[in-house]
Formats: sequence, C-alpha cells, structure tokens
Amino acid sequence: MTPFRQFLAMSFLKWALIMILMLWSFFVFIIYISKLNVENVLDSDYKITRLNQTTTSTEQSEKRNVELEALIDEYLSDKSIRPEQKWKLIDVIESKLVPYAALRNKIIEPSVEYEKLRRRVQSNTQEMWNYVNSEMIELKKFGNPGSANFSVQIDAIINAAAEQKNSLLHDLDQLAEVDGYEAWRLKEAAELSDLMQRRLYHLQNPEDCGKAQKLMCPLEVGCGYGCELHHVVYCLVMAYATERTLILNSKGWRYHEAGWEDIFEPISDTCLTSEGASYGTWSNDIQNIQVIPEDLAPRLTRLHGDPFAWWVGQFLKYLLRMQPQTHNMVDAHRQKLGFTKPIVGVHVRRTDKLTQVKSHNVEEYMIWVEDYFNRLELSQPVVKRRVFLATDDPKVIEEARKKYPKYDIIGDPDVARISAVATRYSNSSLNGIISDAHLLSMCDYVVCTFSSQICRMAYEFMQTMYPDASNRFKSVDTIYYFYGEKVHNREAVISHRAKNTIELSMNVSDTLRIFHNLGNGFSQGKSLQTNQTGIFPSFKVVNKVETADFPKYMNIN
Repeated sequence: MTPFRQFLAMSFLKWALIMILMLWSFFVFIIYISKLNVENVLDSDYKITRLNQTTTSTEQSEKRNVELEALIDEYLSDKSIRPEQKWKLIDVIESKLVPYAALRNKIIEPSVEYEKLRRRVQSNTQEMWNYVNSEMIELKKFGNPGSANFSVQIDAIINAAAEQKNSLLHDLDQLAEVDGYEAWRLKEAAELSDLMQRRLYHLQNPEDCGKAQKLMCPLEVGCGYGCELHHVVYCLVMAYATERTLILNSKGWRYHEAGWEDIFEPISDTCLTSEGASYGTWSNDIQNIQVIPEDLAPRLTRLHGDPFAWWVGQFLKYLLRMQPQTHNMVDAHRQKLGFTKPIVGVHVRRTDKLTQVKSHNVEEYMIWVEDYFNRLELSQPVVKRRVFLATDDPKVIEEARKKYPKYDIIGDPDVARISAVATRYSNSSLNGIISDAHLLSMCDYVVCTFSSQICRMAYEFMQTMYPDASNRFKSVDTIYYFYGEKVHNREAVISHRAKNTIELSMNVSDTLRIFHNLGNGFSQGKSLQTNQTGIFPSFKVVNKVETADFPKYMNIN
C-alpha cells in the first residue's frame, strides 16, 4: 500500500470513528430530550433539577468524546501498529457503545398527569358501575310487580353491565402493564421505600444515644391490637416529624408480658433507654396528621393512588420486622391453611364490633369476591376460587362454606374462637391476630370494613408489597381513615348543580370534606366554601393530598 493510500485509509478510519461518536452523542441527546418531554408537566423545581442533570450529562459526554478522539489520533498515528489492526478499532468501539435500541429501552418516567388520569379512569369506571347497579336494584325492588319477567330482566341488565365494567377495568390493568412505565413504577416504589426505611433507621439509631433527643411512647393504651399498633405508628410519625428517637415502653403489655421485642425486632439497635439529654412523652391525643412530607409528595402523588396509606405502610414495614420465631409461626399457619394464590382475603369483624358499627352479612362481602374473580378470569384461568376468611366468630367460617360450596374457603376456627373478647388478650390470641393481619395483606385482593383497625392495617401494609395497591381493597362500610381521625378532603374537578335538596352544588377547585362514599356513585360530605352538607357525584372530585414541611433528612438520600 502506497503512503498516499495509507494516509487516505487512516483518515477514513479517523472520520468513521468520529462519526460513530457523533451518532452516539446524538442518540444520547435524543433520549434526554424525550425524557424531558415526558416530564414537561412536572413542577418547575423538578424540571430545573432534571435540566441541570441533562446539561451535566451532555457536558460529560462531550468531554469523553474529545478524550476518545485524542486517543484515536494517537492510536492511528502509532507506526508500530499494523494497518489491519487499526481497522479493528471500529469494531471495538462499536462493541463498547450502547446500541441505539438499548438506549431507547431505558426506563422512561410518566408524568404526574398521566398517572393521575389513569387512576381516575379506573376509579370512575367503578363509580359508573356503582350508580347503575344501585339504580337497577332500586328498580328491581319497586318496579312493576305485574310483570313476571321484570326481575329476570333487571338481573340480566346488572350482569351485562358488570361484565362490561370488568372488561374495562381489565383493559386498564393491561394498559398499566404495556404502557412502558411498569419498570419505572417498580423501580420508583423500591427506591422510595428504601429511602424511607433508611431514614427511619437513621432516626432510630443515633450516633450518640446519650445526646439524642427522645420521644417516649407507651405501647399499652387500653384498646385492641390494631388500635395499639396504630398508636405506635402515630408515635413514630411524631418522632420522625420532630427528629427524636422513639423509645417504646412495652414491658407488661397485656397481649404479651415480655413486650414488643419478643415478637418483633427492636425499633432501635443502639438506643433503647430514655436516659440522655432530653426526652418527652407523647400523649394519646389525636391531631390531624393525615399528611405526607412535602419533599416526597411530587414522587408519591405520581406513583400512588393513596399516598397517605403508602406513608403509613412504610412505618408499619419498619415496625413489623418479625423475630424469627414469629416469622416461623406465621409461615407454619400459612402452610397449614393451604394459603396459595390467587386468593381473596375477607375480614369479618363481629363480637364487640357489633356495639359500634352495623353488621354486614356474608353475602355483602362475597359479592365483591365474585366480582374480583370474574375480572381475574379475563386475564388468566382460575382453577379454584380461593378465599382466606379471617374473623373473630368461628360461625362465620362455617356459614360461608355452606353458602358458597364452589369456593375454597380457608380459615382457622380456633384462631377465630380465641379472638373473641373473653380470650383476646393472650399470647395465642396475639399470634392469631398477627397471622391473620399478615396473611390478609398478602392476598391479591381484600374485602373488609374500614371501620376495623385490622382491616385498615392490612390495607396499609399491603402498600409495601406492590408499587400501588390502593385498588386492591374493597370496604363494605366506610372510607379509609387513620387511627380515630376522619378528615378527608376532596377537590372538585367538574362543577355540579344540585338537582334536589339533598345534593350539594360545587364549582371547580372547591374543597369538600367527605364523610362517606355511599357506594351508589355518590359521596356524602360538606362544602368548605358554603358549609352546606349533602351528597355529590363521586366522579366529579379527586383526592386532595395534604402535605406538611417535615424534616428533609438531607444526609440520607
């Protein structure tokens, strides 16, 4: 090869490599621009942060390109390297660079509006069904009794509407799986949970326990297991808000004399005494704490349909780290019952609860069990419809098995028996309650009453097992609330003019305090603008997430 040809060959090599680098930089740039376009509705601070990250990444890419170009020049000018070896450089570079298709498959984040709209369509589909179903039932009750086929016709309408509703909800579930954001949801949920757990561990394990400020919390507050556990969550939230290490006084607990640490892991590895610089005792007074931290709110509202339930769930996740013997007990109970998926959990509270709230018959729960399995069968075969029934009345298990022989209803009458009031405060009863609550949270779907602390606790803990499990529950009585505090605000997104004296009128952006979701397409509440109380269409409002300026824990990120 003549010197001139060698010169041309080396020049071609150099420019070929430079072109590859330019194309690679272009693809990286396109990826970042597309990510910014997806997130163009995020708040300005978040945009600025991402833009800074993009600029930094672009500058770093340009710097690497310059360095790589210099290396190419040095390599091609080295006369000790044979020409055929230099030609292999292109193949080496191409093998190291990330292909364009792989770059395009990187995790892309959805906008807040996209995630909210997806969940809103899902919720409103259910509300549409609630309305149609309720109206048809009323028509069936008070329709023309002279028509022999009237009841049959109404049943046919209800069944057809239910089938269409399930098809819509199934399609929405599939949309979430194929919209390209599932990998982001899994990653974001894991990262947020990890962040919260590290913050709590940092709070509970100060470098110097003697100098740390502390918050004393008594475990015994004179109520049931779910109530007392929510009390501990409440204390830990207050400790988090005040940056104090929580000290839990649990010795002599009436459920278990040896105390909390004999059932669950200690809430601190290094700081278990109140001795030190300063401490305070938190009272049992309920304040409005149904808020989430401002620094987590943008991420949480995008990820989750019930951010506050996720928030409480993270405190439960930290608190309910089982001792080995507790874990073994729950696992043995699971295997004894034959607990396998798919499975729907049902929690029926009787005995002392009947003095506080309305009793619901088994049929009211099983309607929603059947509805879930009907929808599930649109996406997968279900060999056996399995139900885990947790209750404090063994007769409920027997009744359900007789009325629904086609279902595999698993439950432990012995656990139900010792959960009754007379034997509730014992070690065996505690084991049964812990096992029931944990297995409920492991179910694919749960039907219960949010008036029960155990039901709400299972709902909260389930949020730690999925990116968003806010639609995996059905309460047959009231809406979700936390530990004695029932302040729930909704924001109107569609105006409404009252059609009768029991309805509320509202304008877009009005705030309404909701008391109940009536299950018929309407909710009951109070307008904070007019102070009037009445009902309004549930689909015309959205959850109003309240935030507070919690400590940022900047050293934990």
